[in-house]
Amino acid sequence: MEETAKQQYTDSERARIFEDEFMPHINSMYNFAYRLTLDEDDAKDLLQDTYLKAYRFIDSFQQGTNAKAWLFRILKNSFINDYRKRSKEPSKVDYQEVENYYNSEDVDRQITPDLRVETLQDMIGDEISNALNSLDVDFRTVIILCDLEGFKYDEMAKILDIPIGTVRSRLHRARNLLKEKLSEYAKKMGYKNA
Repeated sequence: MEETAKQQYTDSERARIFEDEFMPHINSMYNFAYRLTLDEDDAKDLLQDTYLKAYRFIDSFQQGTNAKAWLFRILKNSFINDYRKRSKEPSKVDYQEVENYYNSEDVDRQITPDLRVETLQDMIGDEISNALNSLDVDFRTVIILCDLEGFKYDEMAKILDIPIGTVRSRLHRARNLLKEKLSEYAKKMGYKNA
């Protein structure tokens, strides 16, 4: 593997690179973070973490290369590292706080929400987004990178740190899974099988 030499940018060069090369991609980065985390706050945290790391390691960025792909790789790696860390932590619930709340006078037993209704209300709407979000993160990621963000296979391979052949097979599998999930919706919308 070829080693790339670190640049030594001045503070003004760092600021210019950050503004001109990195900031134009902030919306795409947020969309990618949201699709990975499926939570607004987590997506914002991931985005902030990504941009902090990008600035911190800006000297390893080669000007003239694909800044968007470089940022996406940082975001993806941050997501994976955070996911691994969270999966090793046990869930934390303050049972004393829950018990105190339900034993207090403040609880109005009549307005306890019907979670089934709330869940269904959130599910009604964007079937395509729901189908995409239901895919495993590896499949969801390749669909987002290729079909929504327009990355080429070689760029995706670098972002995901996998061979191009794996990118192609994962994308093929992801599209087939998405097709299966959306087949009933397509029929309801008047599309017929070829």
